[in-house]
Amino acid sequence: ASRLLEMPPQTLRKYERVGLVTPSRTMGMLRLYSQQDIARLRLIKHLVDDLGLNIAGVNLALSLVESLLVISSQLQNMGLQQVRNFLDRQLAEILELLDNRG
Repeated sequence: ASRLLEMPPQTLRKYERVGLVTPSRTMGMLRLYSQQDIARLRLIKHLVDDLGLNIAGVNLALSLVESLLVISSQLQNMGLQQVRNFLDRQLAEILELLDNRG
């Protein structure tokens, strides 16, 4: 994984330690990275190297992506009016959170 991603092994261990990726392990405790892990690490590398995000920013970005994927999945099973209602509720929640910050 380190060679494939052109990333030092220490960086991979750091990302695992902070919970950004969770590779499986062999009986001998060797890390095994799945294709999904590699894709996630590529995204993390892009966020850090190209966009300059720190670990907290990467965590936030990954959390947002995961939330959008869940929302997208939910929307696929709804009719047009249900989608509108769902989006209205989500937007209202976001606006309420923003109002409570200030």
